[in-house]
Amino acid sequence: MRIARWDADGILAEGFVVGDGVVPFPDGLTVADVLARGLADAHQLFDEVRDADGTPLSDVQLLAPLVPAAIRDFVAFEEHVEGISASVDGKSEVVPEWYQAPTFYFTNPHTVLGPNDRVNPPVTERLDFELEVAAVLGRASGIGESNLTAADAASVIFGYTIMNDWSARDVQSREMKVRLGPAKGKDFGTSLGPWIVTADEFAPCVDAESFLAIRAEVFVNDELIGHDLVSNMGWPFGELVAYASRNSRVVPGDVLGSGTTGNGGCLAELWGRRGELTPPPLAEGDVVRMVVEGIGELVGIVGASVPAPELPSARVRSRARTREDRVAP
Repeated sequence: MRIARWDADGILAEGFVVGDGVVPFPDGLTVADVLARGLADAHQLFDEVRDADGTPLSDVQLLAPLVPAAIRDFVAFEEHVEGISASVDGKSEVVPEWYQAPTFYFTNPHTVLGPNDRVNPPVTERLDFELEVAAVLGRASGIGESNLTAADAASVIFGYTIMNDWSARDVQSREMKVRLGPAKGKDFGTSLGPWIVTADEFAPCVDAESFLAIRAEVFVNDELIGHDLVSNMGWPFGELVAYASRNSRVVPGDVLGSGTTGNGGCLAELWGRRGELTPPPLAEGDVVRMVVEGIGELVGIVGASVPAPELPSARVRSRARTREDRVAP
């Protein structure tokens, strides 16, 4: 099954993609409602509408397939870490700590973009894409939301979508020298889409170690830049979910990105390996197209950068200040 959200002549609708058309959920349900009910209920809902007259996909504008509860983005591909470390530090390496746990950061659920949307980055000289597959969580009967085992965590994966973690690499590099972030180098836009494909559709693609063995590719202006197998992750998706739930909570509607694939899954990896900005950073008008086996394709367009109001630098003052230094009222 494919789950989507779309705009039809200014009217928002949410439902199933059936063949080459879209059909709303019964009873006015939303994607959030369906995720909260879980995959078994989604199949029942699909049976209710599978023969209904739909609207052709060509007559609607697809939106991001959900409004995420939260977005965690992992760094699960060893090859990507090798390349990106050379881009940042001039030294290609994978630190021992990477192997110990699947590290992630939280990004902004309020700047999510959909298929064919324009991204308007901050002022940057090194705009980049990141080719990822993301797991979308739903409800699994009887399963808690905290400290899940890997097996139980896999059962809360409702489906998968494509994710493009847009990145301003120069801004990101400055931020991470403070040993925190990324922040403004990332949170201006994350593209998701074109729809959610339910996890059961991928059963034939799961290998003996629970990895999702599907091909992912990325093109810039129709030139193939990178490709990889998603099964080259260091951890399968169930283990990413389990780690996210450790001493915390995961809920339906959470999105967990795989992190950037290897073998050219982003430009910065290639810059690090080649020691030069080849291919060049993204520029206004560039079209980034990501294609993932079993899901489809997600297109994003680079729009104009948006200058932000200036802020002053930190005030470096004496640390010997006292309460008496206050200005009297």
